[in-house]
Amino acid sequence: MNKTLIASFCAAALLAACGDHEHAKDGSHAPAATAATTEATMEAGHGHGHGAGGEKLTHFTDRTELFVEFPRLVVGEKSAFAAHLSRLADFKAVTAGKVSVRLTGGGQPDEVFSVDGPAQPGIFRPEALPKHAGERELAIEVATPEFSVTHKLGPVTVYPNRKATEADPAPHDDEGIGFTKEQQWKVDFATAEVVTRPIRAAVNATGTVRARPDGEALLTAQAAGQIQPAGGFPRLGQTVSKGQVLAWLVPRLGGETDLATLDAAARKARVELDLAGSELARLEGLYRDEAVPEKRVLAARAAEALARAEHDATQRRLGQQSGAAGKNSGGVPIRAPVAGVLVDVHVTSGAYAEAGAPLFHIADRGRLWLELRVPESDAARLSNPTGAAFRVTGDERDIEVIAGKNGRLIAVGGMVNAITRTVPVVFEFTPGARLLPIGMAVQARVFVGDAREVGANPVANPVAIPASSVLDEGGLSVVFVQLGGESFERRQVRLGAREGDWVEVLDGLTPGSRVVSRGAYLIKLASTGTAQIGHGHAH
Repeated sequence: MNKTLIASFCAAALLAACGDHEHAKDGSHAPAATAATTEATMEAGHGHGHGAGGEKLTHFTDRTELFVEFPRLVVGEKSAFAAHLSRLADFKAVTAGKVSVRLTGGGQPDEVFSVDGPAQPGIFRPEALPKHAGERELAIEVATPEFSVTHKLGPVTVYPNRKATEADPAPHDDEGIGFTKEQQWKVDFATAEVVTRPIRAAVNATGTVRARPDGEALLTAQAAGQIQPAGGFPRLGQTVSKGQVLAWLVPRLGGETDLATLDAAARKARVELDLAGSELARLEGLYRDEAVPEKRVLAARAAEALARAEHDATQRRLGQQSGAAGKNSGGVPIRAPVAGVLVDVHVTSGAYAEAGAPLFHIADRGRLWLELRVPESDAARLSNPTGAAFRVTGDERDIEVIAGKNGRLIAVGGMVNAITRTVPVVFEFTPGARLLPIGMAVQARVFVGDAREVGANPVANPVAIPASSVLDEGGLSVVFVQLGGESFERRQVRLGAREGDWVEVLDGLTPGSRVVSRGAYLIKLASTGTAQIGHGHAH
């Protein structure tokens, strides 16, 4: 048993027990009814401090849950409302705002009774003093600094006198498992609506995000040498084009060659080139005067070309030792073989690299591969994978890969790995705005069939609920259904396919009802009587 969970529950129970009044125990309430908006469960019966014959209503908008208790309304008598308001964003108490009780219809003027703040966090206590009897429409208006909503609770009777209320007794019924709003607000608690939604059968897998084989390149040094920049030195995250020169690799010179020797050789080559040029110019002039044969001019041209080649070679060798870069230094260009982003840079400008050392890693992150490994036990279900969904560490949002939309199936492996006992499945996908690092590990699900709309079978009446709603009790799947704001019912369900955080319910629930999605174990404890010490309101 989780000690932290029990400690939180007991603390909430003890705090809730410190109120001024305890629940009445007559257990009477009226049958449930549905309001015109999202959902409203109406229960007539005991109220906390209101006595028999009061009413309890529960209603939801898109922002708030209202659980309100009040006695029967009688003309000329004050009726104290206890409106418990919770934010649906976190199911915590609404701590500020104005709450108004509005009575309309019945051919009578509107009557509004307001209170400008809560008596305690989450509980607002407007008092109604109706002047007109008959069937009226009841609404509770909530205006907070962040939002305004209206809970339309439907018809309510305003009796002409107290004797008329006695002639209309409320039916009695079991109110279910009690768990007060004060308790709910103090623990990690939430409910979720039972819905119909697409559910896709899937198998679990682990995997890795990788670059496509034709969209990735790891550049290495072709020979030992120095890395020199080609303009600005490449940086991490830089976008490069195919064929772009990233840097120059200046190979290492062998032997006893030093800078002085290279400089002398370069000077000598320059002198020889100048002499060869002068001789060629002299012979060409004599040839024009027909003083020498053409053969001597051709020989002079060849000598000048050889001297120029030797001069250029010595200049390149000198540039290697003096740190010059570029095509004139004798360096080897390091070109990008693919377009993409530099995802890793292993060297710095001027660094010495051994032959085969990694230099730059380029990857096209516009389209990636999702390489998954499916356990051998589920391999037989991989005949027609239709997509996958995965999550990365630190992000609870699913990233979906759907064939025909943002991705495609590359291949399903035909052999089980002898060590991992898994079968590979590979998808290609477009990540969109999500920046996914190459090589990161993921937890995934592979969809093995088309999505089907649960709830389409009128006999089994399957629906979907958050998987966190389900408790395992000795092999039985159990959920706790919310009957009212503070009452719950244990219900056994039969589960179907699961997709991520959602699970299909084949039997036991109907759409529109609500189940406890966080804190179900606390309701289970309350059902055993463990929480009865906290079964009280601070009214």
